[in-house]
Amino acid sequence: MTERTGLSAPVTLGLDVAGAWAAAVTLLTVADGRDDVGATVSAFCPVSADPPLVLVSLMSGSYPAELFGRAEEPVTRFAVTLLSAGQRVLAGRFAAAGRPGARLMLDDVPHRRGPDSGALIPEGGLAALECSAEQPIPAGDHLLLVGRVTGVRYVADSGAPLIRFRRHYLALGSSTSPSEEPHARL
Repeated sequence: MTERTGLSAPVTLGLDVAGAWAAAVTLLTVADGRDDVGATVSAFCPVSADPPLVLVSLMSGSYPAELFGRAEEPVTRFAVTLLSAGQRVLAGRFAAAGRPGARLMLDDVPHRRGPDSGALIPEGGLAALECSAEQPIPAGDHLLLVGRVTGVRYVADSGAPLIRFRRHYLALGSSTSPSEEPHARL
C-alpha cells in the first residue's frame, strides 16, 4: 500500500483511485448524420428504473462529448452495449486514439443498426440499449450524459462482463492482479 500526503496528493490520488475502481466496460455508439462514432466507456451506471435512466461519463475533449455538447444540432440519441469478457479486442479498438469511424471498426463484428438511435450495436455483448440524451452536465474534465432508455435491444442469457481495473481489461473471476493476467493495456 502506498501512503500519500502533502499538497500534490489529491491530483495523484485521484488517478490512482480511479484506476483501482473496477468497472464494467461499455461501448457507446452514435450516428451523427455524417459518420458513425463510438467510444469505450467504463463510467456507466443505471440511475433509475422509473423512468428508465442511465448515466454515461465522457471525457470533455472527446469527439462523442463534442457531439452531445455542441450548440447547433447536438446528437440526441445513442446506444450502449455492455461488453462481454470475449470483447476485449473490440474495447481496445474503440479506446485507441485516432481511431477511424465505428463502421470500419465493426466491419468484422456482427452488428445491427438500432431502430431508435440509428447507432451501430455490436452483437455478443451482455446487453444493449438505446437511449435519448436527456441532460448533458459538464463536470470537471468530463461530460455526464443522462440518457432515457428508449429500447432494450438484447440481454444475454449468460456470459461474463468485461471489467476495467488498474487500466487493464479483465474478465470477472480472473486475477485481481493485472500483472498475473493476460490483458490489454490501455
